[in-house]
Amino acid sequence: MSNEKKVAFLLADGFEDSEMKNPYDEMVRNGHDAVIIGLTAGEELKGKKGTISYMSHLSIDEAKATDYAAVIIPGGSSPGKLMNNEKVKQFVKEADAAGITLSAICHGPQVLAAAGILEGRTLTGYAGIAEEVKKAGGTFVDQEVVVDRNLITSRKPEDEPAFIGATIDKLGVYAW
Repeated sequence: MSNEKKVAFLLADGFEDSEMKNPYDEMVRNGHDAVIIGLTAGEELKGKKGTISYMSHLSIDEAKATDYAAVIIPGGSSPGKLMNNEKVKQFVKEADAAGITLSAICHGPQVLAAAGILEGRTLTGYAGIAEEVKKAGGTFVDQEVVVDRNLITSRKPEDEPAFIGATIDKLGVYAW
């Protein structure tokens, strides 16, 4: 029996390079099937620092939230390009309703706020989005990683080890 799980990455141009690369590489290293979901399929998406780019495997129109064990949302300017898309919001709502792990770092929680799933939840993210989180009904805290039921959130690239560790803990599969 395989322990492989499908992990979705919601991604648009301008993502924070390390916040995509490090979780992606770690999911693959742990034997998971990492699927990049963009606004369109087959689009080259570039990191804001220009150190890395990825091709989207699926468009959000083709993606079904319940196909995934976890959804990871890297930061940078990518979340700002995803958060107003109705299909992205619906995907996130469906994932949350199904109890699927939603891991968002830096500006990633903007997508969770836009999807309307933060009421009564505690989370963190880039300090500049604290008001957005509060307006969406969430409680914003300044911590390295916050786990609230199926939500995992972190603030910045320096928090990636804790962020990735908490996500892997939720998936329950380790390469080592």
